[in-house]
Amino acid sequence: MHMPERTVLYGTADIDRALAKAAADVLTRRDPLPAIVGVRRGGLPVMERLQEIFTRTLGRPLDSGVVDINLYRDDWTLARAFPRVGPTDIGFTVEGRRILLVDDVLYTGRTVRAALDALSEFGRSACVELLVLVDRGHREMPIQADYAAFTIATDAGEIVEVNSDGTAPGLEIVLMRPGRTP
Repeated sequence: MHMPERTVLYGTADIDRALAKAAADVLTRRDPLPAIVGVRRGGLPVMERLQEIFTRTLGRPLDSGVVDINLYRDDWTLARAFPRVGPTDIGFTVEGRRILLVDDVLYTGRTVRAALDALSEFGRSACVELLVLVDRGHREMPIQADYAAFTIATDAGEIVEVNSDGTAPGLEIVLMRPGRTP
């Protein structure tokens, strides 16, 4: 068995710079300011970093929430008999609001579709914009990011992960390639 090749593409400083630019792009559309919603698990650390940037820039945090997509996935019955569902916490009115949906990696689009379904349970927003840390292509659904901190060309067999690099609260973007036969 061959171990996958692991390449760190971007570290904490790179990610912080890219998220600061993405946050500035979001704020260029100031009217109205968005509420920010992270997709549970991978989108949470990205949302937290963005919220720090918005708070420094605006002098106050944006309304924020978390959405869990496990029961809205189209593959949950294939993936596991009992999906691990975390809490969805949206403590503001979604109705008529500009929502900034945040996730770590945009790949097929299925996670975003599930997040939109989950979010719709809380009302009809004025608009939903998507901000992702990494857009890696290979879409299976007609979903595009409004803001992508990084766009990385990948092969379908590769995996892009966003991990803690061990320096809390640092993040790193890692490309995993299948192991090669010597």
